[in-house]
Amino acid sequence: MNRRNFGVVGLLAAAALVLAACGGGTGDGSSSGGDTSLSSVQDAGEIVFATEGTYKPFTFHEGGAGELTGYDVDVAKAVADKMGVKAKFEETQFDSIFAGLEAKRFDAIANQVTVNPTRQEKYELSTPYTVSHGVIVTKDNNTGISSVEDLKGKTTAQSLTSNWYTLATENGAKVEAVEGWAQSVSLLKDGRVDAIVNDKLTVLDYLKNTPDSGLKIAATTKESSDSSFAFRKGSKALDEAVNTALKDLSADGTLTKLSEKYFGEDFSK
Repeated sequence: MNRRNFGVVGLLAAAALVLAACGGGTGDGSSSGGDTSLSSVQDAGEIVFATEGTYKPFTFHEGGAGELTGYDVDVAKAVADKMGVKAKFEETQFDSIFAGLEAKRFDAIANQVTVNPTRQEKYELSTPYTVSHGVIVTKDNNTGISSVEDLKGKTTAQSLTSNWYTLATENGAKVEAVEGWAQSVSLLKDGRVDAIVNDKLTVLDYLKNTPDSGLKIAATTKESSDSSFAFRKGSKALDEAVNTALKDLSADGTLTKLSEKYFGEDFSK
């Protein structure tokens, strides 16, 4: 190659590098300068939340067939309103909810996503809007489980992607995989599992509305359980906008009112 041709090739290579740099990210919001997560929501005029629709009192259909409602649903609607867009909901099973988020089927998850190190690494998580504890549920006549440590060698019913699955297995439990709360309760009542580990608020709501269930809270976890909205990694702009909305909703008392509406007291902070 002669010197002239080498110079032309060098110029072309340099130009290509400049164009690549100007191009910013990959279009998926995964790098600086390429985060379109917020502008995409604003352009669409809506933010699409994934939710189960079967997880009372957070996300459910009243009477099984009514309009989608619940604490998470109402908080998501309030957040969207603060952002000047509409909230749209896509219902899906919890075990596939994160895969759907990564596949860009929706913008965020509103389904009591518990904050943990693994999720903090893989996703953008909002400021927590629910602070609770985990509990262990057993049959009324079960005297063999009174602490988290007693789960060793026992069988629990859990969603495989839930934070409670991790807690159960870390304490030596065998896990029967379920799609949601209703199925876990059915397995426990039928004697096919020994216990369920789940959020205290879900259990309190269930026991309140099903006083003859034959189930009880056998133990409470020591650690608090903070729940947030989840976004794809790199969606910092959308995460920050939602955090601003949550801050405003906390300041004006909306989160407290919604928490008291569903739980009788304030679990929003």
